Amino acid sequence: MIFIYFSRLIIHVVFIQIELVCINNDTRSTEGSIAIQQSSTDGEENLQLGLNTQEPTVDGNDTIDQVTTSISSWDLKCYHWTISGSTVGAMGFFIFTCIVMTTGILIVCFTSPKSHGQKCKFSISQTATNPIEYNYGPRSVAVGDFNNDTWIDMVVANSIVNNIGIYFGYENGTFVKQIEYSTGLGSNPYMVAVGNLNNDSRLDIAVANFGTNTIRIFLGYGNGSFVNQLDLSTNTSRPISISLVDFNNDTVLDIVTVNFGTNSISIFYGYENGMFSNPTMYSTGYDSLSYALAVGDFNNDNYIDIAIANYGTNNIGLFLNAKNGTVEKQITISTGYGSHPISIAVGNFNDDTLVDIAVANHGTNTIGIYLSNGNGTFTNQMQYSINSGSPYSIGVGDFNQDNHLDIFIITIGANNTGLLLGYGNGSFSDARMNSTGSTSSISFAICDFNKDKRLDVIVVNNETNSMDILEGYFEGFSLSKYYSTGYSPMTVALGDFNNDGKLDLVAANYYNNSISVLLGNGNGSFAKQKTYSTGASPYGVAVNNFNNDSYLDLAVANYDDGSVSIFLGYGNGSFAKQKKYTTGYYPQSLAAGDLNNDGLLDLVVANYGSLYVSVLLGYSNGSFANQMKYITSTYSY
Repeated sequence: MIFIYFSRLIIHVVFIQIELVCINNDTRSTEGSIAIQQSSTDGEENLQLGLNTQEPTVDGNDTIDQVTTSISSWDLKCYHWTISGSTVGAMGFFIFTCIVMTTGILIVCFTSPKSHGQKCKFSISQTATNPIEYNYGPRSVAVGDFNNDTWIDMVVANSIVNNIGIYFGYENGTFVKQIEYSTGLGSNPYMVAVGNLNNDSRLDIAVANFGTNTIRIFLGYGNGSFVNQLDLSTNTSRPISISLVDFNNDTVLDIVTVNFGTNSISIFYGYENGMFSNPTMYSTGYDSLSYALAVGDFNNDNYIDIAIANYGTNNIGLFLNAKNGTVEKQITISTGYGSHPISIAVGNFNDDTLVDIAVANHGTNTIGIYLSNGNGTFTNQMQYSINSGSPYSIGVGDFNQDNHLDIFIITIGANNTGLLLGYGNGSFSDARMNSTGSTSSISFAICDFNKDKRLDVIVVNNETNSMDILEGYFEGFSLSKYYSTGYSPMTVALGDFNNDGKLDLVAANYYNNSISVLLGNGNGSFAKQKTYSTGASPYGVAVNNFNNDSYLDLAVANYDDGSVSIFLGYGNGSFAKQKKYTTGYYPQSLAAGDLNNDGLLDLVVANYGSLYVSVLLGYSNGSFANQMKYITSTYSY
């Protein structure tokens, strides 16, 4: 199931961070991260990943295999972690990515080779090269089951309005925004992470506030609500990246941040009551301009270490765990003159149970591989040239199902994606490049879109108003498929509009006042669009059954004329003409839910130009009452 949400965003350069973590029985998701929940029954460890997960595998070395992706662009980290009394190996299918330039995108796709009805956690997010240059919109996303209904929920950091928004997930793959929590005046939240910070088996939230130099902690009640527990000061440092991990092996999550302006990282050690120590700062070096963070056991001592991609000083910064509540002084590993590493990933690339490192060298158009010696040192860099553009983000996964990790990249300058197939001995094939055909192909998602148990890639092109589907084969991807929409698609959502059991697409076209409906063929391809007129500048879109006829309908927020358009579906992929309802000024996003417990869906609309949200109560025929206004303290998105 997939849910896609767009929001306007202007960013100079954007990176992404994703983390897929398999750790004890905690669940966490750093900025732009994926996390896996692990449970234990009768001594057997089980991983909970999304709606489905692979069976855990045991490797017999008393360590738990961990798969993490941590990207300032894109990376997947795999490492080992000892768990007392249990030996488990697991590799999860990672499912989400988001990269945005002029349009912010969230794309969530749950998939797995085997279905076990389990659940997954992941967050995602964006980090600008210059953290000041953006206009507004969501900065980071993380996921987890906040209300314990077994469905994945979502938390989004909204940097301009200084809050986080909680979205509850439903079994049809959609999310409904329910509540917002302030992160403080001028806080400018940059990244959000999810984990059990006070060991009460309930998920909590940590937010990196760039504007106020703080980490704000929200403790969860387990019913979808949170309490603002405390703010942690990062002193003069502006946190731009955050990760949750147990550094001192006390079964309590700690916090590590990458700090803009002070060229440093900070570690906050956690206590069982959700409180934290004062930060300990470690320098990453003068003008290091650290962007990406990865963690793993690099010296095989069963303690987590830290690896940093230092863009400014052309090296990897390695902080080995000193096992006494501190880390050792940074050891640097050169990535080469002018290399400017911009993204970092870790994984076992040569099947020796040790954690290796891969970096995307933006300045020299190469991918660098460092194989671990198991003692905190690494072999000399092996480089793979990317002849088409500069590598911008990097991801790791088994794309050809040979049980060896491969590397996926996206480049800038030549509008390409690339795949380097791993041979399992630490070497990789040359990059197999695919043209995205657009100068604006900076938003992408990786998932099994056509349910063939192979990873596909969805690329959204802002300037050419199209989407590309790269269908995954056992080696590489098929040629891109381009699907036209209207001018400047702002939001995309999915649903089965013609009841054929196949996902279809709807896109809100901001500049030509229409929506485009593309019916899916079930194999990753789509029919030609059919357009429907909306109000002025359609922005947000919601999919649901508003008139209880078992057919999906559409609700569209019209940004420039203060209205919502309702399109009732006929169940054959077509829709009735719009019916419009007045809202506040500049409605941007909307959500559907039964607000008055009458068994009928109602609408809540966030009005960017009014200090209130609009509530429209629904009737059984798909029509709605006039708006009711509820005052807000800030303009809502």
